[in-house]
Amino acid sequence: MSGRHKNEKEKRRLTGKVYEAELRKLQVELVKLQEWIKQRGKRVVVIFEGRDAAGKGGVITRITQRLNPRICRVVALGIPTEREKTQWYFQRYVQHLPAGGEMVLFDRSWYNRAGVERVMGFATEEQYLEFLRSCPQFERMLVRSGITLIKYWFSISDEEQERRFQARNLDPVKRWKLSPMDMESRDKWVEYSKAKDVMFSHTDIKQAPWYVVDADVKRKARLNCIHHLLSLFPYEDLTPPPFDLRPRKKGKGYIRPPITDQTFIPEIY
Repeated sequence: MSGRHKNEKEKRRLTGKVYEAELRKLQVELVKLQEWIKQRGKRVVVIFEGRDAAGKGGVITRITQRLNPRICRVVALGIPTEREKTQWYFQRYVQHLPAGGEMVLFDRSWYNRAGVERVMGFATEEQYLEFLRSCPQFERMLVRSGITLIKYWFSISDEEQERRFQARNLDPVKRWKLSPMDMESRDKWVEYSKAKDVMFSHTDIKQAPWYVVDADVKRKARLNCIHHLLSLFPYEDLTPPPFDLRPRKKGKGYIRPPITDQTFIPEIY
């Protein structure tokens, strides 16, 4: 990255105070969206894809931070089991689709086949080509059934990805995010780029287009993504009014057991 381009990126970074204030506003709107989805019985699927360390998990965390996990849930599937490998490819994802009044966020999705599986050789050529043919049909079917399908691709430069890899490696609470697969992907930047371009050419459909998020600056990416997500819905503020919390009635006839009869954890702090 050139010095000029790097300086432009730096200028665009948000201060913590501004970021937190804007995030708070957006999270209030997300709560309104949640209530609208619940009361209107909507079914929403949001897919988050992108390169390793692009920031998908960070935006998902900020979206769900204030929401009810019974209404908005995250699906992050691991390696398929031997049984799942024999199923119709989309089968293990279908079981996680939302019912009425729910929103599901896929932290990676069926697009694994067009990305990781393609580049790392985990899928055969026949399986890969079949995915490119059937995925648009599958997604159109979901949309026709009444599901709102939203797809985000987090775009990150190779320099920024490497910087984040190095930072994760030095931080004991983030090192778990690195895997042997990540190490291999570092040397396959071009292969992943080509796979992404082919994937877009087949699956960037009118019924479910790809939305690209510039993810080089984490805070901006989070706010921009959440703001865009909210803009896609004609939601109303259906938040219930505050309850009338009158003074509690005093109970009678109850004596609390002695504290010595209970096992309290040590008060270290």
